[in-house]
Amino acid sequence: MSSGSRIFRRQIVAGAAALAAAVALSACGAKTDAGGSSDKAAQADTSGDTVKVGLLNSLSGTMAISEVTVRDSLKLAIDEINAKGGVLGKKIKPISEDGASDWPTFAEKASKLIREDRVVATFGCWTSASRKAVKPVFEKNKSLLFYPVQYEGLEESPYIFYTGATTNQQIVPALDYLKSQGKKSIYLVGSDYVFPRTANKIIQAYAKANGMKVLGEDYAPLGSTEFSTIANKVKASKADAVFNTLNGDSNVAFFKEYKSAGLTAASMPVVSVSIAEEEVKSIGAQYLAGQLTAWNYYQTTAGAANTEFVKAYKAKYGQDKPTSDPMEAAYTSVYLWKAMVEKAKSFDPEKVKSASDGITFDAPEGKVTIDGATQHIYKTARIGKIGTDGLIEQVWDSGKAIKPDPYLKGYSWASGLS
Repeated sequence: MSSGSRIFRRQIVAGAAALAAAVALSACGAKTDAGGSSDKAAQADTSGDTVKVGLLNSLSGTMAISEVTVRDSLKLAIDEINAKGGVLGKKIKPISEDGASDWPTFAEKASKLIREDRVVATFGCWTSASRKAVKPVFEKNKSLLFYPVQYEGLEESPYIFYTGATTNQQIVPALDYLKSQGKKSIYLVGSDYVFPRTANKIIQAYAKANGMKVLGEDYAPLGSTEFSTIANKVKASKADAVFNTLNGDSNVAFFKEYKSAGLTAASMPVVSVSIAEEEVKSIGAQYLAGQLTAWNYYQTTAGAANTEFVKAYKAKYGQDKPTSDPMEAAYTSVYLWKAMVEKAKSFDPEKVKSASDGITFDAPEGKVTIDGATQHIYKTARIGKIGTDGLIEQVWDSGKAIKPDPYLKGYSWASGLS
């Protein structure tokens, strides 16, 4: 193991210890609920003419490149809903917190939103590391989190609604697409944390069952800017394609190094599952033109609902600001929560959950429906190609919304993964 890898491993151990301490401290030091005990679930404040919701995103650090715009899209949805009277006659007041690309900080801020601000629900997180950090906080306090980003699956929580794609709605369709294009070998590149490592276990299982070879698997710490060694290994492998699970601004360094190594979308295409329009803008279209992405939504997705969403977002934040899949899934999550609350006629999390099954919304990505059993949503899979203008044009879609299958129970090759 290299010295850099040893240092990163020590950081992971230290981070886990800090996370445990943060959760413990936040529980011990939190405001008590109406019953006077910090061991009880916190009680949201619904007594006034407003209700507070939490927005929990990285506004600083390596993940800010992706998460700031998610926060902005959440605010857009809230503004639209407030302009039409709010929810159950109450206006929504957003309380925004910065997770700072640091998982213990996410846990601390989650506890603060629930126990001190007494929010009725929270919207946010991006990385699976941040989601797993806050998961016990939301479960302990019986408070709802709406998570808007594609992830590795193999998880359900009674207090999380997953409005981004699970594995069978993004990773599996991306592999099916590569297979349909005659790609028989792939190289795996990812950030060194839970999502890429779990996703790559799934990809390895898929490849074995589908006659596809994995010629290499490399990881870099989140925020890493050194990719010359990995790019050279990828080039030497002569793989048919690369499956990229890098997150955050590491993608900037990776694709610049990829081009420097003489690799192109024509010679060895990369399919990415965490690069959307906002990241394309930051990386530079000149480094990404022709490369592939797997999502459920693009700014170019056809439909009246998307036309209105794009128009409203640009009017609020600037004509040069693109929309993206995680932004759309976050925007959609606020409207789904509103519909659930109105069906339940209550902000109570248990009643809201009970009302969730079958709730639909004509989202910018197309009609979505909540699967109450898993608290995921039906989503259409889409493969896109990045253009020289920085936009992503769809080259394939699943034809209909795919039922969420977070544990991949419908795939024999996935048995034993969970």
